[in-house]
Amino acid sequence: MKFLLDQDVYALTEQFLREQGYDVVTASELNLSRAEDTELLKVAHSQKRIFVTRDRDYGNLVFIVGMGSGVIYLRILPSTMNEIHAELKKVIETYSEEELAKSFIVVEKGRHRIRKTE
Repeated sequence: MKFLLDQDVYALTEQFLREQGYDVVTASELNLSRAEDTELLKVAHSQKRIFVTRDRDYGNLVFIVGMGSGVIYLRILPSTMNEIHAELKKVIETYSEEELAKSFIVVEKGRHRIRKTE
């Protein structure tokens, strides 16, 4: 599974995903640290990557503006990191890459919500 991580995603989350064996790139690795949200979604889509962010504004872009899908929104704080990582792992193992690519997923402590965008 391939992921593009927004610049606001914790380095420990990046490390967690890499340790799980996933193909992970960050916005900064692509020189997109200051890119507009819409540009990040376009890049994720063109590279067939699931976009991971801590920014709640992507929900508006996906559902109101119709800017695509394949977004995992992490409601994470340093104090809840282990619980969020456990739930993120559950999401990745439960849903196929194809399902995730057509969804907006909110991951929070002890649960997740998935909403199909197509």
